[in-house]
Amino acid sequence: MVLDTESRAIGSLRLDDRFATAVEWILGCKGQVVLTGIGKPGFVAQKISATLASTGTHSIYLHPRRPPTATWGASRAPTWFVALSNSGESEEILRLLPALKRIGARIVAISRDDQNPLARAADLVVAIGDVEEACPMGLAPTTSTAALLAVGDALAMAVLENRPFGRDEYALYHPAASWAGTS
Repeated sequence: MVLDTESRAIGSLRLDDRFATAVEWILGCKGQVVLTGIGKPGFVAQKISATLASTGTHSIYLHPRRPPTATWGASRAPTWFVALSNSGESEEILRLLPALKRIGARIVAISRDDQNPLARAADLVVAIGDVEEACPMGLAPTTSTAALLAVGDALAMAVLENRPFGRDEYALYHPAASWAGTS
C-alpha cells in the first residue's frame, strides 16, 4: 500500500512554468543556493542540496533554527533560498523569512499549494499538491516527503541538463566518483 500511495502521488505531479522558472533562477545564481526544511522535509532538503552541490551548483543546507548570519557573511549572501515544507506553516521556516528578505534573498517554496503562509511570502512556489500520506494514521510524512524529494531531484537534474557539466566535472565535485568513467 505504501509504494502504491507514493507512486500515485509522484505520478500525479505536474511541473509547470513555475518549475521552469526555478530552474532558470538556479542556473543564473551568482551566490549560494540555500535549502532548508524542518523535520523530515529538512532531511529531504539536505539530500537535494547535496545533489545540487555534487553536480556543480554552489548549494548548502541551512537548519531553520540556525540564524542565517551564522552560516554566511554579508559578502556571501545567497541569491536563492529554497524552502521545503508540505504544510507551509512550519514556524521555524516562517521565522527565517524576514531576515532573508532583509538580505535580499529570493525565496522559492516547494510546498503543498500556493495558499499557505510560506507560499504567500515566497517569490515563487512549486506546488506538490495535497497528497495522501501513506501512514495508516495519516500523520507521519511519507508521501509528502517522497513528492518533495521527487520534485527536488527533478529540479537538480533539470539544472544539470542545462549546464555544461560532464563526468570529469562530477568527479571533481564528488571525488569518490572514480567509477564515473573518469581517469
